[in-house]
Amino acid sequence: MFKMLNPRRFYHAVGKHKFWEFIILAVFILFFYGPLCNMIMLAFADKYEVPHVFPQIWGVKWWQYIFQQKSLVTSMIQSFIIAIITALLSMVICIPAAYSIARFKYPARKVFMFSFLLTNAFPKLGIYTSVAVLFYKYGLMGTYPGVIIIHLINSMMFMVWLPASAFRAVHRQQEEAARDVGAGPVRTFFKVTMPMAMPGISVATLYTFLASMEEAQGTMLVGMGRIQTMPVAMYGIILDSSAVQIGAVFAILLILPSVLMIFLMRKYIGPEAISGGFKMK
Repeated sequence: MFKMLNPRRFYHAVGKHKFWEFIILAVFILFFYGPLCNMIMLAFADKYEVPHVFPQIWGVKWWQYIFQQKSLVTSMIQSFIIAIITALLSMVICIPAAYSIARFKYPARKVFMFSFLLTNAFPKLGIYTSVAVLFYKYGLMGTYPGVIIIHLINSMMFMVWLPASAFRAVHRQQEEAARDVGAGPVRTFFKVTMPMAMPGISVATLYTFLASMEEAQGTMLVGMGRIQTMPVAMYGIILDSSAVQIGAVFAILLILPSVLMIFLMRKYIGPEAISGGFKMK
């Protein structure tokens, strides 16, 4: 058995280059999938004590605990509601801006487009603190509108850049053909332009939804603890609970919506759709 597993024999059998490729792949799998596998293992561990490698008792005890806590179930519902509202509002606000950037030439157009990058160019905690000062003045602290505005600010870049690229890919001749047969500007936009740009809009909406589901710092600061979303509740679990299994279960519950959305929209997600949104013309 030792001879079969001898590293030197393996090295000479697969060759020098293949050997190092195998090592790099093994290290990547260890660091990338190791924490994920450990989290899944902990989520189904009714009893787990160090230094044991695997749980002593397997089960769904902590899953039952999570769904029996009314506050945690409420945080899940609130996360979905806020993410859906954020995605819809960002479409209403940002799609007209994206269309204007793609179709019209006006002074400082590129400056206007790059301005949406500012929310991601600086540490967000400093931005949230500045925003909180204004929110105190207008009574938005600890309210749903205040939290939704924070989520909208984070979505601006994706919801403007990606749809703008998608609109730019729609040829003007197609819009002009619709106008020639009697369609007005609004009808042309909704019947011709928007359906053809829908892949880019869908990708941007997906990113907005996922970013809203994962937003924690701004929600915690502006929500003032009154509005508990899944990431905010997860902070409380990590700080207050001695059972790491609870955090693992909640982490999986936070990941599942993202995985489901990515799977449903996998045909729209690719290098072309993402990189296209960062092209400036």
